[in-house]
Amino acid sequence: MEPVGGHRVDERIDGMEGMRRFDGARPACARDLQRFVRDATGLLVPSRSREGNAGGPLEYLWHAFDDGGAETRARDSVVWACRGGGKTLLGALATVADMVFNEGIQVRILAGSLQQASRMHAHLRWAFGRPMLSGLVRGRITERRIELESGSRVELLAQSQTAVRGTRVHRLRCDEVELFDPEVWEAAQLVTRSEQLPTGPVRGSIEAMSTMHMPFGLMHRVVESCALGTRELFKWGIADVLGPCACGAGERAACSLEPECAMAPARASEEPGFYGIEDAKRSKRRVGAEVWASEMLCVRPSRRETVFPEFEESTHVVGEIPDGLGANGAWYCGMDFGFRTSALLWAVHDPTGGTLYVVDERVEHNAMLRDQIEAIRASEWPTPLWLGVDPAGNQRSDQSGRSSIELLREHGLRVKWKKLETRAGLELVRLRLRPAAGVARLFVHRRCTKLIEAMRSYHFDPEDQTRERPVKDGHDHIADALRYLVVCLDGRFETRVGGYA
Repeated sequence: MEPVGGHRVDERIDGMEGMRRFDGARPACARDLQRFVRDATGLLVPSRSREGNAGGPLEYLWHAFDDGGAETRARDSVVWACRGGGKTLLGALATVADMVFNEGIQVRILAGSLQQASRMHAHLRWAFGRPMLSGLVRGRITERRIELESGSRVELLAQSQTAVRGTRVHRLRCDEVELFDPEVWEAAQLVTRSEQLPTGPVRGSIEAMSTMHMPFGLMHRVVESCALGTRELFKWGIADVLGPCACGAGERAACSLEPECAMAPARASEEPGFYGIEDAKRSKRRVGAEVWASEMLCVRPSRRETVFPEFEESTHVVGEIPDGLGANGAWYCGMDFGFRTSALLWAVHDPTGGTLYVVDERVEHNAMLRDQIEAIRASEWPTPLWLGVDPAGNQRSDQSGRSSIELLREHGLRVKWKKLETRAGLELVRLRLRPAAGVARLFVHRRCTKLIEAMRSYHFDPEDQTRERPVKDGHDHIADALRYLVVCLDGRFETRVGGYA
């Protein structure tokens, strides 16, 4: 028998130490919850993830269910997992456990589309149609709602401001967050509530589940927010959920899945996994290495639409600059003007090897140009030989009658600028990151966190392949400051002499 989505169900699992039939007792640990799911649905949730990953399927399931622990423990969670890795099914299983053991709990499913939400609902309909759970259902299961005799209820939400803002529930499960409207996601952050139910306390929580397609999408920002400690991250790739391999010792070296099988964690032999070996082989043959790495191995999101795919943190981010360069190198700044957001970079250039080190940054919102000028004067870094700036800084203000470049010069700063098409300037930056011959000549100090994030995430519009300018979504300011600096350092300057007839 197969559940919705084709994940394996085995009702003949036996021999696991301590296994028992569900007797109505609330699970007290992850293993208890695993047994309940097995007894109720026939599914055995994988219990281990490979070393270095942030928790696997069973760890997520227990975290989603367990309302105990310290109040400081992050209750919200993020699941970053591969395509076909059981995210939607596990979200449904977490909902089943919530509804069965938390009398009167209210759960809502919000997805990138109503069609995606219906997939989780289909898993729920399948689970509550099983003999062990079907008697708990009140009335008829509809296309968008399931209610139990205990008063527990789950409903699908349309992805709209109206649907989300009118909701106050205990659990919100968000599937395929990568496809969310960011404004709907923001509105969803305020919909949960905690409550003392007849069966015990429930702490309001939001769960975000998705693959991560792009390093500049919503899911990327949600995963990054886990570093703040407000959300718990769970991550697994196809190696963590592969089914058992039938290859003999002599066949493994020639198998296309040998790298994935080698990464797979050790787990109990009776845990079948969510993804069949033969299906995985076929899927791997259909896609390129980059897609496989991002969507199936979950190594990192695809860099196809990024402006600087050549940028690698392991190569281009450093903790120190070479000895003596600070005193003997040439110091420059790059600046992007702006009232709402302005960016300033300090860099030192090695005139002998031609290498450029960006050593510090300053990004300000709603700041005046005078604030950046004062920051340069008060900086611990040497006064720059010149500032590379946007040529648009020559435009005079309607109020003061002076341009930004004039204001910089009035304060004793030398300014350079060069008119060069955006794509040409970006190519000069790329040339420093990964030249066709030789080694990288552009490095960023690890303290420049905003520039590092921009180098990873600055991107073109994936929906408009004809648009040559990158998307202005916040990363552009500091990336532009770097571009102006490199253009003034590497671009060819020409002097033209003209006359009037």
